[in-house]
Amino acid sequence: MMKVNYQQKMESQILALKGKKRLLLHACCAPCSSAVLEKLCDYFDITIYYYNPNISPETEFNKRYDELEKLIEKMKLNVKTVKAPYENNLFEKTIESFREMPEGGIRCFRCYELRMNQTACFAKENGYDYFTTTLSISPYKNADKLNEIGQKLANQYGISYLFADFKKKDGYKRSIELSSIYHLYRQNYCGCIYSKKKEG
Repeated sequence: MMKVNYQQKMESQILALKGKKRLLLHACCAPCSSAVLEKLCDYFDITIYYYNPNISPETEFNKRYDELEKLIEKMKLNVKTVKAPYENNLFEKTIESFREMPEGGIRCFRCYELRMNQTACFAKENGYDYFTTTLSISPYKNADKLNEIGQKLANQYGISYLFADFKKKDGYKRSIELSSIYHLYRQNYCGCIYSKKKEG
């Protein structure tokens, strides 16, 4: 099967836009959001949806959200944020059969789907035109799986998904540059206690 170039697919979607559309952007943290916001703000009216029940402990969850708010202020962006409730128990229930699985496998895919499903549901209920996630900017995240989930949820909820592989065209490199420019807190683990064990 031929590999899909999701960067090109996103560019085609953007070229086809007629005016600015409302985009609900699932975001995991400020560093990952920085280059994505820089890339998309000219084309979309963006609301960041911070739904990350995987992050542990709750102090870390709140710290990453606070950094997002600082980033938006420092970049002088007209971007709204929605901080969803902290539901770590739901995350643990979702991945309970896969806790010992290796990083980057099915446990992570279940986590992607949990967060993206909630994003798509919120987008549908609140009249957004598109939804997507910043997660593909990380070289440690599976862009093919993220986009596969996005397409499935788009079909399920009847809302457009913005395909993306934000690490392409030096997206990840740019996120590191912007993190340095804006003095952003860069965490050393994805978010869950299982990724922290791997890093630790």
